[in-house]
Amino acid sequence: MRKLIIVLFVFTVFACKDNPQKEVVSKEAEIQEVTSTKSYPEALENVFAAHGGLKNWKSQRTLSYEIPKTNLSELHTVDLWTRKDRVDTEKFSMGSNGEKVWLLDAGENYKGDAVFYHNLMFYFYAMPFVLADDGINYGETNALVYDEKSYPGIRISYNSGVGTSPKDEYFIHFDPQTHKMAWLGYTVTYRTGEVSDNVKWIRYDDWQEIDGLTLPKSITWHNYEGKQILDARSTVNFENVTLSKTAKPDGYYAKPDQATFVEAKNSNQ
Repeated sequence: MRKLIIVLFVFTVFACKDNPQKEVVSKEAEIQEVTSTKSYPEALENVFAAHGGLKNWKSQRTLSYEIPKTNLSELHTVDLWTRKDRVDTEKFSMGSNGEKVWLLDAGENYKGDAVFYHNLMFYFYAMPFVLADDGINYGETNALVYDEKSYPGIRISYNSGVGTSPKDEYFIHFDPQTHKMAWLGYTVTYRTGEVSDNVKWIRYDDWQEIDGLTLPKSITWHNYEGKQILDARSTVNFENVTLSKTAKPDGYYAKPDQATFVEAKNSNQ
């Protein structure tokens, strides 16, 4: 009888411990089910597939890469689920805890706008997968012609209140044979808040494979006149790229003690 009581007690203890885990698993299953039911234009689905698949991308948790620059290099780290992030250099650091942007810059070396810049390169780098985010609308756009080759495209706009510049527009153009992304056109409305028809262009033609995903090795901005794309202007390289299914420790993206929370700079600054 005593043995039976002990066995029942042990069973009860382990059953209680298992319940939270089952809740977590079911919660993740719900999220995956919701994700899988979201529909995208067929052309964009093909682009996702050509770059390794949206399912593979969504299974990753942490992305990091280095951007080498003349004076110093930047290490960018992003939590792909929460979109918390940080940028570290030898002279300063910046990041977002998910609610506010912070800047650690005792020597006052950073002269830019941390609110604008802290995750800017992530959105350029994580194309085309960031185009699966919530709050996005998909539309039609004319094909882009460059060097006598035609690149079909998709127009991207955002719902009101999404991100810091919901009036921005993006135009993704892809190779009709490989379906890989080839060009990104975008407008900038961050400081003015006014809709713009001045479309800047980035070429995506230098790729690397990271854990089964095709991601940029470099991206190149081009000069342009109206809708005509001209010669290459500047290139940003991405080095030491890593993906992980593991999140960074709690507090990694939190504001350091010596850092300060910052606001967006005014348009006249």
